[in-house]
Amino acid sequence: MDRKIGLEEHFAIPDTLNDSKGFLGDHVWPELEKRLLDMQEYRLSQMDKHGMQMMILSLNAPAIQAIPDVKKATETARKANDFLAAEVKKRPDRFQAFAALAMQDPDAATRELVRCVKDLGFRGALVNGFSSIEKESMVYLDDRRYQGFWAECDKLGVPFYLHPRNPLPSASQIYEGHPWLLGPTWAFGQETAVHALRLMASGLFDRHPKLQIVLGHLGEGLPYSIWRVDNRNAWTKAPPRYPAKKKLGDYFRDNFHLTVSGNFRTQTLIDAILEVGSDRILFSTDWPFENVDHAADWFDACPISEADRLKIGRTNAERLFKLL
Repeated sequence: MDRKIGLEEHFAIPDTLNDSKGFLGDHVWPELEKRLLDMQEYRLSQMDKHGMQMMILSLNAPAIQAIPDVKKATETARKANDFLAAEVKKRPDRFQAFAALAMQDPDAATRELVRCVKDLGFRGALVNGFSSIEKESMVYLDDRRYQGFWAECDKLGVPFYLHPRNPLPSASQIYEGHPWLLGPTWAFGQETAVHALRLMASGLFDRHPKLQIVLGHLGEGLPYSIWRVDNRNAWTKAPPRYPAKKKLGDYFRDNFHLTVSGNFRTQTLIDAILEVGSDRILFSTDWPFENVDHAADWFDACPISEADRLKIGRTNAERLFKLL
């Protein structure tokens, strides 16, 4: 399929580059470094070769969310956003942008989101999970301090991409002795799924029913598990013990979109389609941590209807991000 649009596609600036160094082996670091820093050459050649019209670009992880110095986090986010805006301006037909935000300071993050959307033309924001305000702190986005931020996000009408990060060492006891489970193997998905469930249960979408959250990797395992989340021990008829007014699956189907980034598996895609519908699934590659050809070759050949392929590959993104 030609003219695919991907929206979990990363880059780095020198300030955040080393945040990506530990996820893959040292022997591939030179290649990954080249991929992260390149914007207009190798990246575009891969897109052209495999039928990608556009990437919506975002900063690597954990980057801003892992900077406990609030002033430095805010300055680095602004620096990354200004750099990205300049790159997008060179080829707006091929690149669009998500804002990096220092959620350590909710007011400053709100102002930066407004600047990026209204002044720079960004299509939304991508945040790498919880934010560290102190070295071992984890502040999640259902916290009351973010109510003003979410209100502004809703007012702007832009989606918010909730991207993974690893849990802090102090919260990683379950992975002790098994470091291979960290990162995209398992910890990314577990951490982000719980974060998404917290947002659903908090009442956020009762206050802002039009707000849209994007999850990568075909939903971080939630399509497979959301029924059980709502229906465990159903014979007891116990009411939910959370503030939200509806079942969490209702919010999942009404307020979330999923991308295929880094999860190129037909059976998993079909499960996601059955749970949330093909109108809420979007193509992505997870470049540069995954290959464009691995994503594109699988997606172009996977046995789904051509109508669904067109929606997932391009038109859902055009609608959600107002690209037309």
